[in-house]
Amino acid sequence: MTLLLVLILLPLAGAIAVTALRSNDRVATLTALGVSVVELLLIIPLWLGYEPRGERIQQASSMDWIPNFGIHISFGMDGIALVMIAVIALLVPLIIGGTAAVDKLPKGRSAGGYFALILVQQSLTIAVFAATDVFLFYVLFEIMLIPMYFLIGGYGGPNRQYAAVKFFLYSFLGGLIMLASAIGAYSMASDELGQGTFDWATLVSVVRDAPTGTQIWLFLGFFLAFAIKAPLVPLHTWLPDAAGQAPIGVAVLLVGVLDKVGTFGFLRYCIPMFPDASQALAPLVLTLAVAGVVYGSMLAAGQSDLKRFIAYVSIAHFGFIALGIFAFTEQAQVGSVSYMLNHSLATGMLILVIGMVIARGGSTRIADYGGMAKVTPVLGGLFFVAGLSTLSLPGTNSFISEFLVLLGSFETRPVYTIVATLGLVLAAAYVLWLYQRIFQGPVRGDALVGAGGGPGTAVAPEVGAKKSIRDLSKVEIGVLAPMVVLIIGLGFYPKPVLDTITPSVEATMSAVQEGN
Repeated sequence: MTLLLVLILLPLAGAIAVTALRSNDRVATLTALGVSVVELLLIIPLWLGYEPRGERIQQASSMDWIPNFGIHISFGMDGIALVMIAVIALLVPLIIGGTAAVDKLPKGRSAGGYFALILVQQSLTIAVFAATDVFLFYVLFEIMLIPMYFLIGGYGGPNRQYAAVKFFLYSFLGGLIMLASAIGAYSMASDELGQGTFDWATLVSVVRDAPTGTQIWLFLGFFLAFAIKAPLVPLHTWLPDAAGQAPIGVAVLLVGVLDKVGTFGFLRYCIPMFPDASQALAPLVLTLAVAGVVYGSMLAAGQSDLKRFIAYVSIAHFGFIALGIFAFTEQAQVGSVSYMLNHSLATGMLILVIGMVIARGGSTRIADYGGMAKVTPVLGGLFFVAGLSTLSLPGTNSFISEFLVLLGSFETRPVYTIVATLGLVLAAAYVLWLYQRIFQGPVRGDALVGAGGGPGTAVAPEVGAKKSIRDLSKVEIGVLAPMVVLIIGLGFYPKPVLDTITPSVEATMSAVQEGN
């Protein structure tokens, strides 16, 4: 059994154990946290054992599933998948550890059930990134919607059922269209080889030589599913509802990890399998990407709700990622893949910090806050760090990603790149304005008082009826500290990540060149 397979199966085993212990919330929580920490520790030997210049797909394993149709349960990873698997392993223990600080579960809902679903989601998402059989990828692509549906619909806000159904239907229908294209690719392999297969590497070698017209039809099926998941404008409308209603921890998974399946799919399936179609339709994709950058940034600046603000910020960021992918330069694609990682870190931290703000104020309305830095200086400082990473300040992790995307894209797509730079200006405006509205200015409350008269607590009726507001606890600081370290560390030394993903990007670009 490969280490990658262990990483897929361990959270499932943990979910079973947590479900069995769900009657005791404390034990269930500690069990889930323990499983997620072990999962994170296993990433160390997985990363150290990966050879960037070795085989394209490593940690490979395969077994027959439906042999008559050439379907296998096959897993493996390249550098791009490894980075995303590492992100999942990092975020899950932080979500579990910070749940008490950022999420109040609905009455009658056990923490054990919540954490079991989180672990199942982790397992399925890792499996999606690791699948090397196209049919298996489709099945996992659809199945991973189920735990997320229950996490949003069972533990979310007042409109959670609407948001959960909308999320599920959008992604499910996109997946069905992708299945039609996958069957088309299977038929082509059957005609070419005399036997159908869903093996990813085989399909790439067969389909990339198909006529451009055929490629375009097949490309559109995959692209639509991934564009919904990414999400690209105008297929994005499910995200503000889902992120706005999801619990904070679930929003971290949704925006920080699940959405990356879409951009990962562009790189793993759309471009290598349909290189001619990818280049023919690149202007359309780039138009959608740049529209998302500007549209998402403008709507983020005008938001009155903290959680929907995050959704629109992410729509803008995914526009940058798509811009780099479809600029078809190695530099831009390396920037996009590193952006996928750094967006997860920056936005994941920002969501957690916003969750801590909401937990103190009891409201998601931005207008209900003000002057919090005076009474919660540590929270204000960490919010500022997350914000600076979100706007890609030099010295933070996101800067090098955004810089590579813009530099690489300008070589081949200067007009789109120039328009996208407007997003940089808007990002500085909406992040700094949000910080100013929540943490600066007069405190929205009657007085600054401490617990029993000491400093450090504010009574703020506007953000909760006579609710005391305290600064971050040691647990909350412990949850955010690893993300701060990575944001600053990767800002000054991104080489380990870039060295890991560059050979995989080179292989993707090589597939495009061979297709031509």
